[in-house]
Amino acid sequence: MNNVYNFNAGPAALPKEVLLRAQKELINFDDTGMSIMEMSHRSDTYERVHSNAITKLTSMLRLSPEFHVLFLQGGASLQFSMVPMNFMKQQANYVLTGSWSEKAEKEAIRFGQTSIGASSKESGYQSIPELQAIRYSPEDSYMHLTSNNTLFGTQWTTFPTPDIPLICDMSSDIFSREIDYNQFDLIYAGAQKNLGPSGVTVVLIKDSLLQQANKNIPSMLSYQTFANSGSLYNTPPVFSIYMLGLVLDWAEQQGGLKIIEQQNRLKALCFMMQLIKVAVFTKGMQNRVPVHR
Repeated sequence: MNNVYNFNAGPAALPKEVLLRAQKELINFDDTGMSIMEMSHRSDTYERVHSNAITKLTSMLRLSPEFHVLFLQGGASLQFSMVPMNFMKQQANYVLTGSWSEKAEKEAIRFGQTSIGASSKESGYQSIPELQAIRYSPEDSYMHLTSNNTLFGTQWTTFPTPDIPLICDMSSDIFSREIDYNQFDLIYAGAQKNLGPSGVTVVLIKDSLLQQANKNIPSMLSYQTFANSGSLYNTPPVFSIYMLGLVLDWAEQQGGLKIIEQQNRLKALCFMMQLIKVAVFTKGMQNRVPVHR
């Protein structure tokens, strides 16, 4: 079978080593005689898988002890609602840099007022706002931004440092580079870009922010519910979390985030060189003088 390289915007390619390991363990996981998809999420066997994924994420992202690692469902799109539902008091600040930040702000309006800290919409989202151009108020419950905007090709390299909680949607670039993840109060990311298959959403939240969460909301929409239960309040997406753990194991074997970032930069450079070659070839073809015979 020929390998197919997947550049789709949805679920991304997984390391072949990870897929082969999952294939090997699929029917009989850890000599239990069962698939990981069949066993109880309350079993000791699965709890080791669950704990390994949390420990590896904490270690490889160098998170401080004040962070809770939560495994939720509903994708990043559900987080657009959960964030304001849990933390918006009267208003919140949104920095608009693309369609995903627009969608997040649109959902937040359902729960209160939003102020736009900065926006590059007028320029077609071709840039990231300058840090000094971002405005916020002490009345804002938090500032929300999207770290990478795949549809528009822009990415934050440095982040604002407001005196209010900083919340970031990192669905498309979490675990792709070394940054200080501790500068945020809450990070959320659908796993399907860099961490594993679709089905699990990773939320990293500082305890100081968690203590401010609204307690008068449905249990399944409360971060506190999942923090109190270790993300085992209900049946979690067991197989997706297992696969996430395998990806983390693989990344650790590669050398961690430093090596992953180097590989990503090399891939980006090679891609840009190919684009330049195509552009030069196309321009050359356009400038050719037709020969009539």
